[in-house]
This record gives sequence, C-alpha cells and structure tokens, in this order.
Amino acid sequence: MLKNILAPLSGLVIFGACQVNSAKTVVRQDGLKPVIVTQETGHDTDDPAIWINKADTLKSLIIGTDKNSEGGLYAFDLEGKIVNKVLGLKRPNNVDIAYGFKLNGQPVDIAVLTERETNSIRVFRLPDLTPLDNGGIPVFLGEKERAPMGIALYTRREDAATFAIVGRKNGPADGYLWQYRLVDEGGVVKGRLVRKFGAYSGKKEIESIAVDNQLGYVYYSDETVGVRKYVADPSKWDNKELALFAKEGFASDHEGISIYPSTDSTGYILVSNQQNNSFMVYRREGENDHANEHVLIAEVPVSTLESDGSDVTAVPLGSKFSKGLFVAMSNGKVFHYYSWEDIAGKMEKK
Repeated sequence: MLKNILAPLSGLVIFGACQVNSAKTVVRQDGLKPVIVTQETGHDTDDPAIWINKADTLKSLIIGTDKNSEGGLYAFDLEGKIVNKVLGLKRPNNVDIAYGFKLNGQPVDIAVLTERETNSIRVFRLPDLTPLDNGGIPVFLGEKERAPMGIALYTRREDAATFAIVGRKNGPADGYLWQYRLVDEGGVVKGRLVRKFGAYSGKKEIESIAVDNQLGYVYYSDETVGVRKYVADPSKWDNKELALFAKEGFASDHEGISIYPSTDSTGYILVSNQQNNSFMVYRREGENDHANEHVLIAEVPVSTLESDGSDVTAVPLGSKFSKGLFVAMSNGKVFHYYSWEDIAGKMEKK
C-alpha cells in the first residue's frame, strides 16, 4: 500500500493523525461518510471479506486481515466491534470466503487468506476461526518469488468444487496467478495446483483479486495499468484474457475489487482508486450487449484513506444496511462500513 500521494487531488483535507507510517494521509471533503468505523486492529488493516450468517443475517461478520509480521485475522460484528481474532500470523494479506466446503462430509464455511512470510495460504472455519489447514498450504513451490499477496475463492456451481486463485508480489508476464483446488484430506484442507494463468505488465504488482461466482469470472488489478478479466473455471477456457479495462482515471494504483449483484446477471464492479480515495464503478454485465466491455459509469468519493481492499453484499443486514453493505479498508487500523443505498445515491448524482 502506497503511503504517498502520487497525483494532485481535488477537494481534500490533509491530516497528520490517523496514519500507519509517517506519510501524510488524506480525507476527502466530498467523501461519503461511513455508517460504522470498526475498532482498531493491532497494526495495519489490509483486506476485508463479508460472511453472511444464513441462519441469522444480523449475526453476519466482517472478516479482516491485520498485515504485520505479528499480524492477525479479525472478526467484527455489524456494529464494528471485534468479536474474535487469531493472532500471531506472519503478515497476512488478503482474505476471501467460501460457503459449503465439504469437510469430513459436512458443509462448512471457510475464510482463506495469504500469509506472506510463510509462503502459504491459511484456512479457517467460520464463524469460530478454527484453523483447518494443519499450519498452512504452501504456494508457488519451485519459484524464486513465492510470497503470496492476493487471493480470491471460486466455487464452481456444477459440482461445488472450491478453488483458491492466488497472486504474489512479483512474477512472470504470463501465468502470474496460480489456481489451487481445495480438498479435504482426513479433516485437513489441502491445495492441488490446477492452473497457472494471467497476464502481468511488470509495472507494479498484483494484489487485489475478485471472483464473480454466479457469472464465472475472475478479475484482478494490475496496479497502475488496469483490471484484467478471465474465466474462473480452469476446465472451461484456454486462459485467454477477456478484457483489460479501468485503464484511465486512476491517480496511481488499482486496488480492491468488489462485485455488487443487482440480479443474477447484472450489477456493479467497484475498483479502488487508491490514491484518490474513491471507487470507480463499472457495469457487471458490460455495455451494449457486450459482456466484456466495461466502461466507467461513476466515481464515488469516500472517507477511507488509501483503501487496499473492499467487499460488498446485496443481502439486507438490518436497518442500517437495508440494501446491502460495502466495507473498505482504511489507513488508521480500521475498516469502514457504508450503506449500499449511500453508495448508489452517489452514483446517481454522476
């Protein structure tokens, strides 16, 4: 995460407090205000994921990483209070969630995150954050650069197979992402490499990855270049890039990607314009009957500071989030919760 502003920004106020490092942080005067700001983590928040409690949606959780050599995985309730945590993780980076993974024949929900300093991904059961991986699943074996950063989970609709798509700090121009099928081996989650895919510009790094499970696409941010789109199912495509969009209008880094479904096939893709403290919005279904033509339709200014990661749900979560919840990481060791109605209201004014 960059801590320096790399381009002139309009409508901003500079503050010296609420900062992770010594660099100045910036709050937009026109930024949308969060409904909830979470309690602080120990070091440096990085990426959130929303877990929907299907038995009682009001007991849903925000799962977030705290990125440090002595970092952790945190669970927050819908009021932003820390209700559980796993500490002692070695620089956890990004996190994602899958539902109904079969473990010992029983469906469980899981949170999977990258642990950079152990070159592994970690798997925890939800909501109790019990580890299921016997210490971690090694990734990028045989590579010089192994430290994982980004991760997204894909659940194939036909057979409920669960895959982890993992990125790293650096890698080749092609085959940058590695895709692992997660499997149960005697009550322990293991990973089997099934695909290497994905173009990389070489200009910065690839951290943010997101999967649209319903439509079967994976998106990832090639920082300072754009967002790349591929088919998520390793058995259904020849690794051809479907689109490279979001190439203009960014102050510097492309970061967190979130997908809001309006219907099964329509909605919005939100991409963090990190150094401008805003989110760029594109139609999930594409434009002009072209599913892979994603044109900027709005830019939503927010109060988050240099947001690395975000997530969104359309599931109603109480009166504060009746149309869904959007959560974004912010400098200051916190996550911000926004009402989707407020996000949509900003979009309509564009």
